[in-house]
Amino acid sequence: MTSSSSMTRLTMSAMHSIARRATIHNNKTRTTIQQHVNHHHQRRHLRATTTTVMSAYQSSKVGDYPSMDFRCFYEKDGKRISPWHDVPLKNADGSFNFICEIPKETKAKMEVATDEKLTPIKQDTKKGKLRDYPYNINWNYGMLPQTWEDPQHVHPTMNVKGDNDPVDVVEIGSTQLEMGSVTPVKPLGVYAMIDEGELDWKVICISTSDPKASDINDVADVEKHMPGELEKIRVWFRDYKTPDGKPQNMFGLDDKCMPSAYAKDVIEETHEFYNSLKSGKRANDEELSLE
Repeated sequence: MTSSSSMTRLTMSAMHSIARRATIHNNKTRTTIQQHVNHHHQRRHLRATTTTVMSAYQSSKVGDYPSMDFRCFYEKDGKRISPWHDVPLKNADGSFNFICEIPKETKAKMEVATDEKLTPIKQDTKKGKLRDYPYNINWNYGMLPQTWEDPQHVHPTMNVKGDNDPVDVVEIGSTQLEMGSVTPVKPLGVYAMIDEGELDWKVICISTSDPKASDINDVADVEKHMPGELEKIRVWFRDYKTPDGKPQNMFGLDDKCMPSAYAKDVIEETHEFYNSLKSGKRANDEELSLE
């Protein structure tokens, strides 16, 4: 074999190698570009859903705040509605609707009044006095509409019953949401808090319009992009009653924040409990307002 022939083959081999690398690079570039385009379209779609949902509902506040008489009513199309019964649990894009009762960095213990007509938001009371948390809650806090933790249902592994309330939500986004707002969120995980012997699920969510929402889909993503946040939530809910001399709240499921799939199963199960209550299949022994 002549040296010129060898050089020609080497040159052709090198050219083929360069061509292959160029093709791989171009394919990767096209894939990356397509991922960015899909990501952009997804974010734009989620923002559109958020805008549509938030603009569909308004709130009207009655009475002085804070006071025993204060109520935050929900409205749609100029008519008062119930945030528990009349706001859908899910949206067409798969997001869930979050009813904000307590804006982040506030401490008044506001809650949907499940025993009052139209279930407005009011401040909780104890022994005739308005209730506050001992310190600010660091996340937006509220509930998922059309869910209910049945106090007659015993959890098969934790052996505790539901707390007779809608499912609680801890929304970890960067924006302080308004009391009385409705915000599309996606579930990331769930804690099984046990409060005075009752199961009190805490679903961890993030607003779909939050800047980090596209990067956070599960508990592992929360740890990656917001390290330590889940533990802060667990400790806050574990300890918030201790300044009043009460014991720490407990957590089931080995104190773990269960993943997104588990959280969605909890939401689906409590939605079924709600439907049984609302339809009359399950007796309304707790004298809850179903209108």
